[in-house]
Amino acid sequence: MIFTSDAEIVVIGTGLLDRTLPKPAWKHEAHLAAALWIIRTRPDLDAERDLPGIIRAYNEATGVPNSDTRGYHHTITLASLRAIRAVMAGLPADLPLFEICNALIASPYGDKRWPLNFWREAAVFSPAARHGWVEPDVRALPF
Repeated sequence: MIFTSDAEIVVIGTGLLDRTLPKPAWKHEAHLAAALWIIRTRPDLDAERDLPGIIRAYNEATGVPNSDTRGYHHTITLASLRAIRAVMAGLPADLPLFEICNALIASPYGDKRWPLNFWREAAVFSPAARHGWVEPDVRALPF
């Protein structure tokens, strides 16, 4: 997915917050867009603190259980927030939101399987990683 305006990202972010985003739209790129939107435009929210509850509530509202195998994933969420902040740090501060998001999607973190560069599959998809932070077991994150 390539974004053409900030408005597209606002729709995803607000849809996540108010739990009206259609479930089929909640793909990897939408996760990145919503997190970026929260980081960049919602100073009232702390992404690392608030996004876990926001995602869990959205999942419940759309019929997705937050369990050992489905729903919210803490390690991937926190690692993705770090990746988003790292990509943002390398771009001009005044770049439109959609251009930052497109750069993020074009980066290695745009591939939804990017965590497998840092964690073994068994580790990153374990219940422990889904419910809490698990350190990478293949190599350290670069940020």
